[in-house]
Amino acid sequence: SSDLPAGVVSTLAGSGWSGFANGTGAAAMFRYPDGVAVDSSGNVYVADSRNHAIRKITPAGVVSTVAGDGTAGYRNASNTGARFMGPRGVAIDQRGNIFVADSGNHAI
Repeated sequence: SSDLPAGVVSTLAGSGWSGFANGTGAAAMFRYPDGVAVDSSGNVYVADSRNHAIRKITPAGVVSTVAGDGTAGYRNASNTGARFMGPRGVAIDQRGNIFVADSGNHAI
C-alpha cells in the first residue's frame, strides 16, 4: 500500500561505537541498548543495559541520562543516584512514570 513507510532507516542517536556519553546524534554513545519506550512528547527512553542506565532521547536527538550512573548495583534513588544491573526493558505510563525491568537485580 502507498500508506506504508518507504523503508528508510535512520539513526536518531548513537555513534556505532560502544561507550557512555550524552550528546546530540552521533556524539552520544550507548552500550548494548535494549528496550525502548516513547512518551507522549515523542521522547524515546532506552534501557542502556551494559551502562546500567536509562537514557532519554529527545525528538531532536539529544541524549541525556535520566536514571543510573553507569555503575552496576542495586540502589533505589532519584535520577542518576539510582543503580541498576543490566536493565532490559522500559515503559512509561500516562503520568510520565518510568518503569524499568532491572534484569540483573530481578526487580521492577
